[in-house]
Amino acid sequence: MSRVNHKLVKQRLNENRSKITDRQFFSSRLLAGHFEDMAAAQTRRYHYNRRVRVNLYWKPKEEHTASTNNQVIRINAGSPTVTNVKGRENRYQMVCGLFAHELGHVLYTDFLLGQTHVNSLSAYRWYPYPPDLKTLEDVRNEKEFWTYAKADPKNLEAIQYTAHFLSNVIEDGYVENRMLENFPGTLGYALEQFRNRQFKEMPTVTDCIEKEESGEMQAFGSILQLLLSYAKFGEIKYGDEPLSDPRIQMVFGLISNIDSALLSRSAKERLSAVNLILVRCWDYLKEFLEICKQKLQDAESSSSGSSVTDVVAGALHVIAGTSEEGAGDSAPVPESGGAGDISEPSPVAIKRAWTHKDAEKDSKDGSGAGVSGNPGGSSEAAGNCLSGDDATGKQKDVSETEEGRIPLQQTETVSEPVSGSEERNDEYQRECYERAASDIERILDKMAEKAACEQLENDRLRELNEAAQNISYGDIHAGVNIRVNRMPSVEEGHIEQYHAISGPLLTISRQLQKSLVKQLQENRRGGKQTGLIMGRRLDAHALCRNDGKVFYKHNLPNEIPELAVGLLLDESGSMRSCDRCTYARAAAIILYDFCQSLEIPVIIYGHSTEYDSGKNYVALYSYAEFESFDQDDKYRLMDIGARSENRDGAALRYVAEQLSKRTEAVKMLILVSDGQPYDDDYYGTAAEEDLRGIKQEYQRKGILFVAAAIGDDKENIQRIYGDSFLDITDLNQLPVKLTAVVKKHIIV
Repeated sequence: MSRVNHKLVKQRLNENRSKITDRQFFSSRLLAGHFEDMAAAQTRRYHYNRRVRVNLYWKPKEEHTASTNNQVIRINAGSPTVTNVKGRENRYQMVCGLFAHELGHVLYTDFLLGQTHVNSLSAYRWYPYPPDLKTLEDVRNEKEFWTYAKADPKNLEAIQYTAHFLSNVIEDGYVENRMLENFPGTLGYALEQFRNRQFKEMPTVTDCIEKEESGEMQAFGSILQLLLSYAKFGEIKYGDEPLSDPRIQMVFGLISNIDSALLSRSAKERLSAVNLILVRCWDYLKEFLEICKQKLQDAESSSSGSSVTDVVAGALHVIAGTSEEGAGDSAPVPESGGAGDISEPSPVAIKRAWTHKDAEKDSKDGSGAGVSGNPGGSSEAAGNCLSGDDATGKQKDVSETEEGRIPLQQTETVSEPVSGSEERNDEYQRECYERAASDIERILDKMAEKAACEQLENDRLRELNEAAQNISYGDIHAGVNIRVNRMPSVEEGHIEQYHAISGPLLTISRQLQKSLVKQLQENRRGGKQTGLIMGRRLDAHALCRNDGKVFYKHNLPNEIPELAVGLLLDESGSMRSCDRCTYARAAAIILYDFCQSLEIPVIIYGHSTEYDSGKNYVALYSYAEFESFDQDDKYRLMDIGARSENRDGAALRYVAEQLSKRTEAVKMLILVSDGQPYDDDYYGTAAEEDLRGIKQEYQRKGILFVAAAIGDDKENIQRIYGDSFLDITDLNQLPVKLTAVVKKHIIV
């Protein structure tokens, strides 16, 4: 069996492990695969049949942090969200938290419904339900909203993008609460760590107002920031602003609707909340959109090529803590309970649901001034919060309009929170941290091993090409260049292709092995053989038989003859005909698995010709070698394909030379071809004589030849190889006949 040089791999591994940078680690395919495996394991409960793909990359200058389109999760590990954290373990927690967040969108966000919501705006109608208009101001706002949308297609486009952004704000809060509720382990812990850091970085209302004054943000952006903070964390950081601030009051008026939306399993409830926000915040939204239109006009005059969505997206980008949700084509995974059910509130939802009694208690003992929280009120009272004089900024006693809310005169300024802090179990934190550290160590080892294997493969490729140059190919190949090609590492696409097609082929391999394994075991251990017609020992238990098979004998343990196999595939252009190349690839997969399972050393090569810089090369493609460093040769087989012309003699001599160096008692070389050799100055009688000479030469060195003819040129191939000819009329029989040839020389 092919063996891995573990000592050499370990040496290279230690050399490379310490050189792995954060950029390499966090953008590696191995880490992405780790998250994909984690998602597959965690979503198995939902019978989620599609594998979630993860794309990790490192672009510090790109504004994008994380997003998903329900099929692929994209995470920019080079974003400041990750890189501003010190230490690889802490950065890993941030990336894992981002992954958990986006996985929440994959599991719980109804992408189809969200797209329907945006499309409905194009038809100038609300979906799924029109907003619940509580005041005359709401009625006026709705009318102005549709008038503005119909006035200009760019207006509608800007509204659609804003609605999508606002929907994502609400969805962010919903999916994170669901993830914390349903995944309390690694994913939940990482998400909680990410949220803690995110909340610390959330701007206060005072910070938002300062951005407004500097022109960096509009009032509508500030309101969105407050909505996001409340939807995700159940809290708002007031800073130095009083509760009478119109932005805060606007959010207060929407609290009950947001709470209902976040606690409902129905996506329609959340979209209806979005509709209400669009109407309730119309004055701020209109001002925001007009500023965006002006920026668009300035951009068009400078020929920058910006669209209205680009301008709106840029204006909303300043909102901290948002993630991007791409357009998807799927509803959330089915669950027991069904859509529209009210789940048990998560810890965040419990913290969000302040009671009037709590608010009154805080107002009496004076602690309310130091709380960063969100008192909840009735929807009707909240709807009137900014009507009339309040809309102009005139202060009123909040306790008069909303029962249970902290009186204004006691809350002119709000300090940093002194209550409502979260307590954690240190032992649980330590456990998760160690798990993160072990995950990192394991992935680092895999990355270092992969790098080491790539280096060893590159070294091997140089050795293979050196060996190719040291072989005497004969006068007929004089001046012909030999080039050995081998992939130092396997691409992800080849792995996916292998798993997509290998299932039925491996089943065939297992079936072919089944009968053989039992016979090999009997040969190795010996034992009693019964049912013989002749012998010196009579089996008393068989005397009743009428066929005379009443004798038995003891077989001595028998060593299985050592066998090495080489497979050489014709990859000329004619192999495209009748899917010959497909059948050859399938045969290679089956034969490789068959030999590997039975511990038979095997090499697999393909050959063709290629032209490079005016030179003609015999191109040899190494798919499987006797010694595998990375155990990925089975995936390299997916690169088998039809290429150009074929110069069989040079390729055959090269593989035969590799086989002749083996110490096994039996060495077999199988050639799969669909016709005679044909290349510049290499065809006809001269090429046939060359092949016959190679066969005779290496037969004397103990190599068995098998020429499997799979094309229409079978007679010529038989004429060349004589008794080594194997007719494959039915291509479906190619794998079976090749493995049968190998089996014939295993069992003696």
